[in-house]
Amino acid sequence: MTVTFNHTIIAAKDRDESARFYRELLELPEAPSWGLFTNVQLSDGVLLQFAEPPVEIQMQHYAFLVDDELFDRAYRRLCERGIEHWADPQMRRPGEINHEHGGRGVYFKDPAGHAIELITRPYL
Repeated sequence: MTVTFNHTIIAAKDRDESARFYRELLELPEAPSWGLFTNVQLSDGVLLQFAEPPVEIQMQHYAFLVDDELFDRAYRRLCERGIEHWADPQMRRPGEINHEHGGRGVYFKDPAGHAIELITRPYL
C-alpha cells in the first residue's frame, strides 16, 4: 500500500463555525460528524476534523492546492467578507496575492487564527 494523508484534527474556538468557514470558502459539501468532531472532507478524501480543545490554541499553517477557478471564487469571497489577507506569509503585502511557483497564492487567517494559504500550483 502506498502512503496517503488521511485526516488531521484542527483546533477551533467554535468547531461548527470553523467547519462552515472551510466548507463555504472551498465549496465543500457537508460531511458526517461524530463525537467531538465537526468534519469537512476534501475532494481527495482527506478529512479535516474540527475540535474545541480545552487549551490555548497555537497557530498552525494549512495550505490548500486549488484550481484557478476555485481560487478566483474563494478570493472573491475573502474580499467580499472583508477578510484580511496577504500575498506573503510575513504579512507585509496586505490586500494582495502573489504569483509565485508559476501560479497564484494568498494567505489569511481562519476563525481560530490559523494561517491558511491557497495556491494554484504546487511548490514541487
